[in-house]
Amino acid sequence: MELLDLQLVHALYVDGRASFRRIAAVLGVSEQTVARRYRRLRETGAVRVVGRLDPRFLGHAEEWVLRVRCAPSATLAVATALAERSDTYRIQLASGGTEIGCHIQTSDQRARDALLLDKLPATRQVTSVEAHQVLRLFRGGPDGWHTPIASLSPGQVAELAPPSPEAEPLDLDEGDRPLLDELARDGRASHAALAASTGWHESTVRRRIDRLRTSGTLYFGVDFDEHLLGWSSHTLLWISVSPAALGAAGAALARCPQIAYAAATTGPTNLLATALCADAGALYEFITGQVGSLPGVQTVQTAPVLRVVKRAAAFP
Repeated sequence: MELLDLQLVHALYVDGRASFRRIAAVLGVSEQTVARRYRRLRETGAVRVVGRLDPRFLGHAEEWVLRVRCAPSATLAVATALAERSDTYRIQLASGGTEIGCHIQTSDQRARDALLLDKLPATRQVTSVEAHQVLRLFRGGPDGWHTPIASLSPGQVAELAPPSPEAEPLDLDEGDRPLLDELARDGRASHAALAASTGWHESTVRRRIDRLRTSGTLYFGVDFDEHLLGWSSHTLLWISVSPAALGAAGAALARCPQIAYAAATTGPTNLLATALCADAGALYEFITGQVGSLPGVQTVQTAPVLRVVKRAAAFP
């Protein structure tokens, strides 16, 4: 990718809804150039901005990670069926095509239980299901992974950064659902398009988005194809850490530039991470060096990702 593309993607990580005019002023190029570059990246599937709800500010929402093991011939079909659900995201085929990693974010316990207790167990090709609830997020969510494309100066980041959230929960109602659904599909949808889908006035849409963002309830993430940077080794790490060291280990792991996601979870392994490395040799050095030296680490399971079926969530 060219430097301008990297700067544009970094700008979107800072503020996914920043106007092209604002981004162009910070980058020192024309608004038309920024808009053209974004359209090319968007149309090729390299970049997508999505609106997401932060479960840390939604007491009724839960995040779960599933390890679904299947017969190899059925893995893609099961993963595709999971991807069609609005409450799933980050769906990956791993371990030679015999395992699916899937995240669920939901406030509907009946839908969650129906999936975990009825639908998946009843699928003949599914051989086992593990469900791990996310307890603490160390890397991910609003604090997204952008180390490899960090190309803006601290001053440029400060110019683009939106106001800090007030960290005050905001109750959602049914009127928010059409707005959030559209933002989950396209976080940069215009106020006019959002007004048409919600039936609200454009000024109402603008105020509601601002309120959701300042409360910390809504943030804008970036789906980015890491292969464009040559990061060919994409691996899930299921780590067991002694409970007393879990917080320190998770925080240290999240500071590693190779880590795109890290969270403490329930289950036989209690620290889950997604590692992105240049190749198998770099992954080996990372596991034996940085991961192996984390405090309290007992075991590390690795599951190489073969294909990403779904990145972004369409939630709620």
